[in-house]
Order: sequence, then structure tokens, then C-alpha cells
Amino acid sequence: MEAIYNFIEEVLSVIRSIRIMDVIDILILAILIFEAWKLVRETKANQLLKAVGILLVVYFISWAIGLRAIEFILKSVFSIGILAIIILFQPEIRRALEKMGRTEFKRIGFITGNEPDGMNARWETAIDAISDSCDELSATTTGALIVIERQIRLGEHIDTGTRLNAIPSKELFGNIFYPKTPLHDGAAILRDGEVIAAACFLPAPQKEELINKKLGSRHRAAIGMSEVSDAIVIVVSEETGTISVAENGELSRGFTRDTLRKHLRSKLITEKPAYTEREKKRLARGNKE
Repeated sequence: MEAIYNFIEEVLSVIRSIRIMDVIDILILAILIFEAWKLVRETKANQLLKAVGILLVVYFISWAIGLRAIEFILKSVFSIGILAIIILFQPEIRRALEKMGRTEFKRIGFITGNEPDGMNARWETAIDAISDSCDELSATTTGALIVIERQIRLGEHIDTGTRLNAIPSKELFGNIFYPKTPLHDGAAILRDGEVIAAACFLPAPQKEELINKKLGSRHRAAIGMSEVSDAIVIVVSEETGTISVAENGELSRGFTRDTLRKHLRSKLITEKPAYTEREKKRLARGNKE
């Protein structure tokens, strides 16, 4: 009975010693662990993580029962654990750092220095051209792959293609993705409402083994591009004419011209901030004067 009493006293002593900062510390650590788990649970790293867990269990068992040879070998392996983790989980670490870099600032013209109204006008033109083009390409089952750059710059992918720096139009996309043209095999990339380049190569997806086997190379490239960036990637299937959009590693299918236009406007058009009550009164006074 005394042992139970002492145990309860020790537990209560520990609880009384907990500070607010300790609770915050634990919560932050729990969130980081949860986010790290979400990052790897659907990738090849998931299997590697399980293998590391098994090695840790074997190490503690060997240490507990005195299997010195196994303990020494595993201890030597874990002594270079940080370097091994960096090598094994390099794709996942890169994705995590890229996602951390997507800071949600209240941007003006996608960090280009352009005025919101001017940039909105350019994106309105681009969105109309993309929606109309995808509708026509869908009707003729012509394959297309269009990448819309957002915060994360895609310079390394742009450099793999042919520079255009052209104003988007239905005719331009029709020429780019016409099967017998040199530029049709690859992606067209837009930046700040302009078609920067065409025939660009995109990265393969990280979780390729989980992707539907019926999806072709364009859809896989779209998913891969959306995994490593915050780009919006639009795909038109050359087999079915289905219009799809890839974002954050997920593919949504079955878009029409109108639903695609609505979706792109919600993502790319910067809404003007509403006037505050003070600004409204000041404007009203100015109008009266």
C-alpha cells in the first residue's frame, strides 16, 4: 500500500512541476511529429520508417538481454543515423522544406511588384484563354498539360522547355498542343498571366505506386509537379478528353469550361479589400465637398 501511495505522490509531484511552457513545448512537438507522419505515410519513406522502427526495437531487446554483438552493430549503425536519415528521406525532406517556404503572405501581384488591378486583368485574360482552350481540346481529345506558377518559382522546369513569353490565347494553346508541332510533347508554364515556356519536362510523382494505373504520363507528371510546388496543373486527356486539375499532390477530374474558370478565378484573382467604416466616412465626406 505504501508503494502505491509513493507512486501517486511522485506522479502528483511531476504534474505540479509542469509549467505552461512545458505544455506548449509538448503540443508543438506533437504537431511536428503528426505533420512529419502525414508527409511520409503515403510514400516509400513509410516502409523505410517501419524498418527503422524494427531496428530500434531489436536494439533495445539486444541491450536488455545482453546480445552484445547485435547491440554493437546496431549502435554503430545508429551513430551515423542523422546522415542516413537525410540520405534515405531526401525527397520527403525536400518536400517538407518547400512546403515550409510557402509562407502565406498577403501578396500583391504574386510577389512581382505589379499592381493588383493590372495583375488581375492579366489573369482574367489568361483564365479565359485556358478555359476556352481546354474546352476545345477536350472536344477534340487533344492532350494538353498547362502549369500555372504561383508562389514557388519553377525556373528549373522552365529552362527545360522553349521560351515563349507570349500572351495566352485560345489560338496559342491550340498551336502548342497540336499533335504534329514540336512543342506539343511537354507542359506549357504560365507566370504572371503569360505563357513563359512550352515543351517543359515535369518531375515524376513521389507516390507513383499509389496512382491509378489507368492514368497516363500527363496525369502523372501533373501530380508530380503539384507535389513539389504550389502550382495549379491542368490536364486534358488525349484518350477521353477529360479535364483534370492537380494541386498539392491530388488530382480532381471532370471539370468543364465553366467549372474550370470558376476554380481558377478563386485561386488566382486577388479580391480587393473591403473599405473600413472610417474609410467609407472619409470617402463620403470627400464626395460631399
